[in-house]
Amino acid sequence: MAPLVVLLPALAACIPQVDAPASYPSRYRPRQETHQRYDNPPPPDDQRYQPHRIDEGVAALPAPPPAWQARPVTAQARYVDASTYVVQPGDTLRAVADRTGAGSEAIARANGLTAPFVIRSGQRLTIPGGRYHPVRPGETGIAIARAYGVDWSRIVTANGLSEPYTLRVGMRVLIPDPAPGRSSAAERAAAFRLDVDDIVTGSEPALASNQRTAPPSRSPRRVLAPTQAITEPGRLRGGFDWPLQMHSRIVAKFGPSGASGERYNGIKIAVPTGTPVLAAADGVVAYAGSEVPTLGGLVIIKHGDGWTTVYGYASRLLVQRGQSVKRGQTIAMSGDTGLADRPELHFEMRKGRTPVDPMAQLPRL
Repeated sequence: MAPLVVLLPALAACIPQVDAPASYPSRYRPRQETHQRYDNPPPPDDQRYQPHRIDEGVAALPAPPPAWQARPVTAQARYVDASTYVVQPGDTLRAVADRTGAGSEAIARANGLTAPFVIRSGQRLTIPGGRYHPVRPGETGIAIARAYGVDWSRIVTANGLSEPYTLRVGMRVLIPDPAPGRSSAAERAAAFRLDVDDIVTGSEPALASNQRTAPPSRSPRRVLAPTQAITEPGRLRGGFDWPLQMHSRIVAKFGPSGASGERYNGIKIAVPTGTPVLAAADGVVAYAGSEVPTLGGLVIIKHGDGWTTVYGYASRLLVQRGQSVKRGQTIAMSGDTGLADRPELHFEMRKGRTPVDPMAQLPRL
């Protein structure tokens, strides 16, 4: 099968072609999990590219630990039996939640209540049973998931959380039981393996009722506290552009790949180590670090309207969480960290929690 090769032309005629450095060969032998096949034979053993270890360090700016490490959670969930509650004169939904121990959001969902959540005297409300965790200042969804050994994505689903996935201090989060067929030990281990969805939906600290989000920083030198929730863009400004400004090869495409049909959530672009990685659109950095082992050096940017872009395999990170960035701004330098098969860039786009094909959103070539 002929290899998949897509040329990305220069965005401006004045930008020269960048040749691959002599430090790695022009042909690579893909690993078993690679998404690209090659018709040419592999180079000799002494010329094969040797990828970095997954746990090898990534150069990053000085920064405090992320909120889920800075503010660990103690498991203090209270179990509430399923029941029925008859609304008393003067009751509010929050008062009913306080009396029963269940979450007001869970009660609203169970009874089909919508904002402004008006209830009337004598109304019979279904009180959903389960474990409810009271959210405290600075806690994150990731830290809550780790405290109970449950995948954060399951907590998101169980609580009907949606964009922007904000937790509020005093909110009672329903903690689902271990998934059928999985031991609690297995799920607890899985809860400690971060993925992109965890960071997009569960990395921001909880807000108190009278607390405002902090405005984004304009400079990487202004480091925001990890327990400060950051104001996210409300609207996407302008469109998306390519995250590289040079001729490159796309070596893995979005969607099912190979005989296994395993889905790839983005695209891989082969590019020399140390190439500037550019923000695809204006936005705010939601994460800059290397705690998702498969993606190595990683930057995640939120753009508004539910859009998020993800940049992985970087060797050096040049931005901080909470920093505002402009389209075309250099946010990292490319590398071969994580599970990169060669020096390359992992790039993906998400609308809400759903990965979308970047080729359908980027300028047509």
